[in-house]
Amino acid sequence: MAVILSRNPDIEIFMAGGVVRNKDCDITDHATLNFIRQFRADFCIIGISGIGDNGELLDFDYREVRVAQAIIKNSTRVMRVADLTKFGRNAMVRLGKLSDMNELFTDKNPGEHMIQLLKEAEVQLHLPSTTS
Repeated sequence: MAVILSRNPDIEIFMAGGVVRNKDCDITDHATLNFIRQFRADFCIIGISGIGDNGELLDFDYREVRVAQAIIKNSTRVMRVADLTKFGRNAMVRLGKLSDMNELFTDKNPGEHMIQLLKEAEVQLHLPSTTS
């Protein structure tokens, strides 16, 4: 993505250094964390591997979780993106809780239980419009 965007003269790219994972090209390690901690963002948009039935935010890689936590800590507004398959999905690493985000974007209604948890956590839920 960075290579594609770098071809546009109106875009300046900053990239975190660190170890690049072969499976998904994510960059995670101490160099990545140190880079991220230097910046303050107005907002961040982050995916999630799973949202437990109790509202826990979960992931599979503890290194990725540490990077996500650093991004969240340095952002004013946190937006999460999760398709319906992520709700009720378990993973072994705790990233945080629903109240650690401000908005959640998803493709379908996550059910009344999750809607109630989101309301309690004061998270704004965004669903696609059904009008064409």
